[in-house]
Amino acid sequence: MARSKSSARWLKEHVNDPFVKQAQKDGYRSRASYKLKELSDKDKLIRPGMLVIDLGSAPGGWSQVASELVGDNGKLIASDILPMDPLPAVDFIQGDFTEEAVFEQIMATIDGRPVDVVISDMAPNLSGISSADQAASIYLIELALDMANQVLKPKGSFVAKAFQGEGYDAFVAQVRQQFDSVVIRKPDSSRARSREVYVVGRGFKG
Repeated sequence: MARSKSSARWLKEHVNDPFVKQAQKDGYRSRASYKLKELSDKDKLIRPGMLVIDLGSAPGGWSQVASELVGDNGKLIASDILPMDPLPAVDFIQGDFTEEAVFEQIMATIDGRPVDVVISDMAPNLSGISSADQAASIYLIELALDMANQVLKPKGSFVAKAFQGEGYDAFVAQVRQQFDSVVIRKPDSSRARSREVYVVGRGFKG
């Protein structure tokens, strides 16, 4: 069956994408790795020795970067409903982090240590119905923010992918209430036509 024009255009764009080529060269699982690299560089998010939680981590591009940044003395806990191939020095917990059993697994892995940063590059499975997709994306980042509220230490940081549209402004306002500093970033590796941005909160008020 012939590909649609849109899927053929996406495939051509993907194959020629410099960040896709760079990810293959650098051994990263996803071009999204460079988004977290840039965000962390700009906002000094992740440093050696930190404890970081990566929500919606599969296939592992952000976990790879975060694990490198925290180093041998840090800890990276990743979680996703999808399976993720193992990564060195990454504790992966498969399941829905909003379910009590999975949440308890995460808390047991944290083991009372203060969480420095919660990161989330989650996105919903798209239905093609823009209003439904936007609602689903806002729901996911609200869940990520709720998780951050439960585990972050005072002055901790939060970064999550958001899609501009209905509910976005209200979400950003909510983050501003809970963090001392909030900025909106559009990394160079984020495709220009995408509505995605990254909401970065620093200085969790607790």
